[in-house]
Amino acid sequence: MFAAYFLPFALALPGPTVMAQDQDSMPPVVSTRWLAEHLRDPDLVILHVGDDRSRPTYDAGHIPGARFLHPWNELAAPRQEGALNLELPVGERLQASLEAKGISNSSRVVVYSADQYFTPTTRSLLTLEYAGLRGRVAILDGGLEAWRAENRPVTTEIPTVRPGSFALRTLDGLVVSAPFVAANLENPKVAVIDARAPQFYQGAETRQGRNGHIQGARNIPFTSIVTEDGHFKDVATLRRMFQEAGAETGDRVVTYCHIGQQASLVWFAARLAGYDAALYDGSFQDWARRTDLPVVTPSPPPGLVR
Repeated sequence: MFAAYFLPFALALPGPTVMAQDQDSMPPVVSTRWLAEHLRDPDLVILHVGDDRSRPTYDAGHIPGARFLHPWNELAAPRQEGALNLELPVGERLQASLEAKGISNSSRVVVYSADQYFTPTTRSLLTLEYAGLRGRVAILDGGLEAWRAENRPVTTEIPTVRPGSFALRTLDGLVVSAPFVAANLENPKVAVIDARAPQFYQGAETRQGRNGHIQGARNIPFTSIVTEDGHFKDVATLRRMFQEAGAETGDRVVTYCHIGQQASLVWFAARLAGYDAALYDGSFQDWARRTDLPVVTPSPPPGLVR
């Protein structure tokens, strides 16, 4: 699973952490210091992101008060034969999942990664924002590893969760569909970014149904966003990466990957870099099966052999 979603990072420089400007609002990234200072806030919900394989990490010691979140089971549409994978849940399913975690519309939520589960964490944040929590949900910079490195407290106690009361207010424009992407392939103000590893972007990997990338898309691999120690790269570096990929100031950035998870990390980086960003939720699994839509298969660079 790690090979599919969480390739090792070998990057540099700690990333951007912005402090909240008032009692209720939150920036998209918070520091360990911020979380420590707000740990006992009555409206704060902390979510440890993982799956069945990583559950032992949570059980061995998590941030006090953190609830375990399995986003593939709890924040995704049910798996169905022939359907797209990892689509956003809608309606009562999403509402019920959030309420079961103790989330209300008045909650502030911090999600954090452990075991380098960076992309499920940004996907979780995106889903919470889609539900209507933008400005009230943030990612802990550096995740559990940064928290532990500073000798901050952890616990094995599983918190008792009082169900929340949540009314969905879905955020328009956060996710886009294939027709939107197809209609904007020639739009100079829309930058389409492929977040997959280069071998998929170049078409050297042949397990994609159709091989290559969406016409006009540029490649920013999801592995290039976070430093080796799990912090986001600084804003100037992220902005330069998007500019080198053809995204100018004022452009709208649309990210995609295989199924919409890796792309959430690049979407989040675009947000940090100051872009109006959206995620193509269907991603290449959707685009490739639409045979009327253009796919480019360039000659691979040296080292990427088909």
